[in-house]
Amino acid sequence: MAELTTLESLLEMGFERNRAEKAVANTGNQGIEQAMDWLMEHENDPDIDEPYVEPVGNTLGGTAASQSSTEQAELADTAEAGGDSSLIDDATGQLMTEDEKREQVKRLEELMRVKQAERRERERAEELEREKQRRRQGQELQQIRQKLQDDDMKKLADQRRKEKMEDKLARQRVKEKIARDREERAQKFGGGGSSNTAATSQPVQLSPSSPTSQGPPPTKKEYEESRIQVRLLDGSTINTVFKAQEPLAAVRVYVQMNGNTPEGQDFTLLSPYPRHVYTELDMEKPLKELGLVPSAVLVVTKM
Repeated sequence: MAELTTLESLLEMGFERNRAEKAVANTGNQGIEQAMDWLMEHENDPDIDEPYVEPVGNTLGGTAASQSSTEQAELADTAEAGGDSSLIDDATGQLMTEDEKREQVKRLEELMRVKQAERRERERAEELEREKQRRRQGQELQQIRQKLQDDDMKKLADQRRKEKMEDKLARQRVKEKIARDREERAQKFGGGGSSNTAATSQPVQLSPSSPTSQGPPPTKKEYEESRIQVRLLDGSTINTVFKAQEPLAAVRVYVQMNGNTPEGQDFTLLSPYPRHVYTELDMEKPLKELGLVPSAVLVVTKM
């Protein structure tokens, strides 16, 4: 059975002549499979439908092709003059019947379907691989983000622990200072107090020649303690007694330890009458100097 040429086969399969000629020329007229492969690979080229321009001195099939075309034209004229409806094979110059032509086109169409199926399968596999790659990249990016978030949370937790530790040490230093002040005052006023007690225990003998009305004016009483009432944030109150020489910071530490102030809540103290908000400088001053002796009412207020 005679075979169709590559160009005729492509035309019979429905390809445009411009595309078919380009496929044959660019594959060196090596066969239908190479031509179909070229067409499928270049079907999206912007100039695929432009007319094929043959190089100078080189045509589709070369000199042999021109000679064969001339012979085929003569055979075709002969066949047409003789009324024969059969076709001519460019390769062999033999006449091809319609049945042979349909059979060869059928085989080529089947070959093309196989090629297209292989191409679709290859594209599907490539798309699947690209999707896997995108997923891997997404997972790696998510892991990097999670690690950065964990590192930030760890740094924040470390910072909070450091701040709590520093606050705890500061409170401890205030407590130690208060304890030292109390101990020093106890040592200082303990001896002097006993001397004063011995002196006061002796009866005062008034001279009959000097009347009491002519003696010095009575001295102002010196208070050694102060009774402090503190009104907390929720309206409740606590009461305690401090030494007159203790700093106001001792009252604030007492409120932190015995009040219901939330953990980490910054607050300060104020006097309601007359209204006065105590600053950090006031915290180092003794109660006596601040006028909180012998008793006072303080209010806890948020900073």
